[in-house]
Amino acid sequence: MTLLGVHMAREINEQSEMFQRILDNSQHIIRVAHAIRDTAPRTVLFAGRGTSDHAALYAKYLTEIELGLPAGLMSPSTITTYGARPNLKDVLVIVVSQSGGSPDLVETATVARECGATVLAVTNNPDSALVSAVNFHINVFAGPELAVAATKSFTAQMLSLRIFFDAWLNKEHGELHQLPERARLLASRTDEFDVIASSYNDISRLVVTGRGYAYPTALEASLKIMETTYLDAHAFSGADLLHGPMALIDETHPVIAIAPDGKAFSAMQPVLERLTSSTDRLFVLSGAQGSNLGNMNFTNSHNLGEDLSPLLDIIAMQNIILRMAVNRGINPDEPRGLKKVTQTW
Repeated sequence: MTLLGVHMAREINEQSEMFQRILDNSQHIIRVAHAIRDTAPRTVLFAGRGTSDHAALYAKYLTEIELGLPAGLMSPSTITTYGARPNLKDVLVIVVSQSGGSPDLVETATVARECGATVLAVTNNPDSALVSAVNFHINVFAGPELAVAATKSFTAQMLSLRIFFDAWLNKEHGELHQLPERARLLASRTDEFDVIASSYNDISRLVVTGRGYAYPTALEASLKIMETTYLDAHAFSGADLLHGPMALIDETHPVIAIAPDGKAFSAMQPVLERLTSSTDRLFVLSGAQGSNLGNMNFTNSHNLGEDLSPLLDIIAMQNIILRMAVNRGINPDEPRGLKKVTQTW
């Protein structure tokens, strides 16, 4: 009999050691950051697909908040389908891809260089076609990822990009070195993950929400829920949820709110208040500030800063989602109709 989710479970649990490996090999990221900083880009554009696009969104927040540079998410189809050739002089383009093998991202990187951009690839495969198409490369050292549903490559991308921007700013970020132990302790909370996952055995749809640095976490959690449990999951920023999507929510509609400590928690307060009065099934993944919110709560209090919360919060969600899939008799290692590298043009 096939064991359900054996690869996904192993790769989730490898993240503590992976964090340490990335930190131990961070000098190459620092060298790349200094070299790119010297090109003095006027803006930063990101390209990615799926999970990698969510890691890129996390880096977009870092770019705008910490570097003070305008940043955006590219639409590769404008280049690959419509043949656009934008003026990318003095632009840094960062292409994020686990495999480095998606044809549309390789073409996007190639054309971006031809249009004047400095192009950086952030991949888990230093021998990929994408790496051959760019000026600079960061290896995220995630190691082999066998489960179709990406887990450790997501956090590897985020940590590598966090180190990249720290190096750009000549910033000492000592909290990074706490990540391996924090991830190890988080993975040990199996009983809590079991209880939370079991509470979703009867549902067919749910909403995931967050703001600021937590928004990419919400998007990634929603994607993982859809591809491993086949549930109808929608992700919204907290700000957007308060508009039209609130019409989805009734007293029985489950909502997962990602609300770590920090500025985004304050921004999420009116959202959480509205949700508390709208549904009896609100699960809040929070820090200490939100430890008494919702009908169910998982407190991930780590004091590492809001910008590092996504690296730990998504590990909690991955553990819960893995169990949700297994509880439904689904093998999350091999979601139906999906392959590890999506061929997109």
